[in-house]
Amino acid sequence: MPTSQSACDTELPPRLLKRWPIGAPTGAPTPVAERPGRRRWRVDTADGAYLLTGYTGADRRALLFQHAVTTGLDAAGLPVLAPVPARGGRTLVTSAGTAYALHPWVAGRRRGGLELTFVQCERLGGLLGALHAELDRLTAPVQQSMLVPTPRAADAIAAVDRMLDALPGDGTDFDALTARRLRERRELLTEFADHQPPEIEVCTVGHLHGAFHAGNLRYGGSGNVTAVLGWDALTTGPVAGEVVRAAASLFAFDDEPGLDLDRVRAFVRGHRAAFPLDAGQIQSAVHRVWWELLCDVAPLRQRYLGDDRPGDRPGDRSPAGPAGLVTWWSAHLDRTLELFAAPYTDVSDEAPAYG
Repeated sequence: MPTSQSACDTELPPRLLKRWPIGAPTGAPTPVAERPGRRRWRVDTADGAYLLTGYTGADRRALLFQHAVTTGLDAAGLPVLAPVPARGGRTLVTSAGTAYALHPWVAGRRRGGLELTFVQCERLGGLLGALHAELDRLTAPVQQSMLVPTPRAADAIAAVDRMLDALPGDGTDFDALTARRLRERRELLTEFADHQPPEIEVCTVGHLHGAFHAGNLRYGGSGNVTAVLGWDALTTGPVAGEVVRAAASLFAFDDEPGLDLDRVRAFVRGHRAAFPLDAGQIQSAVHRVWWELLCDVAPLRQRYLGDDRPGDRPGDRSPAGPAGLVTWWSAHLDRTLELFAAPYTDVSDEAPAYG
């Protein structure tokens, strides 16, 4: 999809594409949607299509680490697209002060988590587990006892109060709905204020994908994942936390509050088969992710107070979803703590595709 006019008018440095051993372009590179800090083009050649990305103000060390990781994952047979090395062997090429990387063009289509069968959910969990296992093998060990900052209920309550004060007294129906949701959230924060998880936990930690959700997955016609995208969110943290965040994002109902717990259980079962985690770690992660979602009033705070949080990245936030999910999860906290970590056997005996 073409991006802004200014980006479309930006010409690539002459002979840039000749620095990669690819076929001759069959036309001019086509700009595609920009992302913060980068411009992107589709490059069609005689031997296939590619995505060219130009980075402005990039952290070269972080990019090269990301390239090394994705190259290793690709070599291990996982559906991760490694960057195409330039003729000199480098995966990051600098021209006219901008760093560029070239990747194969992504094939496949998006699918929501609720579209997947139970066996496909299990396979998807197995894929995430296989990624975690290979990331553990490819990267240096991460400190095992981590200080994980925990949101404070009092801070969230104060933010809700400021938003309630900022709402117009004779506002729209949306304002009235927002006020009702804010009051519900305040009541929940007050009710569960003593449920805050600890900031120091002993758990399995490592390098994580950081944004394992439907928007970063592509599927082929057989229903298997053909590409896992979004590796710019690569980070470190508790492995169980990524499993729970991914499940909460993938399997939240679209038209009503709640999670499809049968699909969640299949997904977690697949992950545990590829990357063993004990039930206690998963339950701790469920507790933390629920708490972070309960305390996350950022979307409404941004809408009414214009208060963006510095340093937020997509991979840093708890799962997005309707406000009703918080109410549902709070009402079913004990059930989710049990079912996320429960043994699961009610699926096909067919082996997962990964792990």
